[in-house]
Amino acid sequence: MKQDKEQNPKKKNSTIINVISIIISLILVALLVLFLFQSEAKRNSDENKIAYTDLVKEINNGNVEKIEMTVGSTTLKVKLKGQEEEKEAIIPSTQVFMELVQQKALEGNEINLDQKPQSVISQIPSYFFSLLPTLIMLALFIMIFKMQGLGEKGQVYDDTARKTKTTFDDIAGLDEEKEELKEIVEFLKNPEKFTEMGAKIPRGVLLYGKPGTGKTLIAKAIAGEANVPFISMSGSEFIEMFAGLGASRVRKLFEKARKLSPCIVFIDEIDAIGSRRTSNSGAETENNQTLNQLLVEMDGFSSEETIIILAATNRPEMLDKALLRPGRFDRQITIPAPDLRGREEILRIHSKDKKLADDVTLHGIAEDTAGFTGAELANILNEAAIIATKKNHEAITNTDLDEAVKKVTVGIEKTSRKISEKDKKLTAYHEAGHAIVSQFLPTQTAVKEVSIIPRGVAGGYTMYKSDEDKYYVSKTEMEEKLIALLGGRAAEQLILNDISTGASNDIEVATKIAKDMVTVYGMSDIVGPISLKDNEGQLEYQLFGEDMQDVVGKEVKKLIDIAYRNAQEILKQNIDTLHAIAQELMTKEKINEEEFNKFFNN
Repeated sequence: MKQDKEQNPKKKNSTIINVISIIISLILVALLVLFLFQSEAKRNSDENKIAYTDLVKEINNGNVEKIEMTVGSTTLKVKLKGQEEEKEAIIPSTQVFMELVQQKALEGNEINLDQKPQSVISQIPSYFFSLLPTLIMLALFIMIFKMQGLGEKGQVYDDTARKTKTTFDDIAGLDEEKEELKEIVEFLKNPEKFTEMGAKIPRGVLLYGKPGTGKTLIAKAIAGEANVPFISMSGSEFIEMFAGLGASRVRKLFEKARKLSPCIVFIDEIDAIGSRRTSNSGAETENNQTLNQLLVEMDGFSSEETIIILAATNRPEMLDKALLRPGRFDRQITIPAPDLRGREEILRIHSKDKKLADDVTLHGIAEDTAGFTGAELANILNEAAIIATKKNHEAITNTDLDEAVKKVTVGIEKTSRKISEKDKKLTAYHEAGHAIVSQFLPTQTAVKEVSIIPRGVAGGYTMYKSDEDKYYVSKTEMEEKLIALLGGRAAEQLILNDISTGASNDIEVATKIAKDMVTVYGMSDIVGPISLKDNEGQLEYQLFGEDMQDVVGKEVKKLIDIAYRNAQEILKQNIDTLHAIAQELMTKEKINEEEFNKFFNN
């Protein structure tokens, strides 16, 4: 896949922040040095100090030879008769001390008093200490100011760095979606063609789908096809701890867009600022202000401004309805996971820079990766290339690709982990239970591999052949999926007369499926064809009576109990096969599809 060479939009701000941080550090170091210097000077001066009362006595006794003082200072240097070193004295008041000296002079006790003007250098420490708090506060304010993106350009990307070369040719498996978006490209290229007909192109397009399906890539491709600037920000970049800063960033984003018209404005993860507004205070109020500003800006485009707002989200149900009305994000496009043909095309794009062995067929890989997103497919090819490199292969083989799929879906194989015979036996029967139960369920896919070698957090795994692309799942399929999931736990209890924590993930997945069957898909005869989930995915029992929660709980448990009994029954009827496969696993640790099927061909 092509990669755009893009400038980091935060580089300038980061440099400024670093410079300010260095300045603050230097100030603090200078303060520390000055403090240590003054402390050392203070320690040295304490030894040569003379108290004010003692100084007055020495003056009265005529023992003072010379006094040196600076105008405006209460610190004196005193030289007593018969002593070489000068002493330091601090007087309470300059006026009172001068009156004392004048009085002694009138009495005939002359004192050599030397008054010096205060130098600029001597005033620096006091000036420095007085200005230091102000300097530190100013530096911190500037740093925060820059961090919040309130500079001239904020964090909006420069147009010169955002001309993307990504096109629709870099996107595979989304033919219908690309066709719908081509009119956006045409409008950016030739807006007069539409305006002459009286047509209004959608101002905002919302792209939604699971992570990794290519939403951001599509946004770049639109800008690349139209050859217009691509201005991009993440929704989280608008959220700040200081009131009004999020709204300020929105204004600056659209100011930039108006200057660059025609252009694309892309807001990734828009649910960060576009969630339903609340009346609460604090951070939520700030989010509301940011969202309100976004709504105002989207309404403020004139007919002469050729600006398209694209946004992406994984959770469209969380967005405020005001965003989705006509005139804003009035067009919503689902970006689904690719089908078989789409996966093959995606693999072909990502394999352009990969060395594949002659026997590798992308179609076969596509068949084994049903449900995978474009990002996951790219990751598989990259992992396969790494594995092939580590094994010193001249090209990526089918074995490398198969290992990459396992690594991405299950985890790294941990062959070095020492497993006790007890745990090995438990794992062997657990995985054999999954495999055998699945073999007798018509809707479940065939077993591809069974292993008791740990991968990731799993002590073993049963891998199935990839299922065909499905858009709907029947009740029977879901019921049999529950049976397959509980096959491992059923085998543990049947053979070992005990159960372990190894089935925790199986139980978790099975419970979720059963719960969705009852509360979302209306597959319970007692609850009926109703959905208990609200727009935010929370269950709303109170709408259907106080006892609905108990009814749902009983229905979910009934589905699990029936599935568990069915799993046990299948294993009891195939007990010899269960023992044989488990023994084979304990000996070989791993059996493939062909080896597994031999147990059922006799």
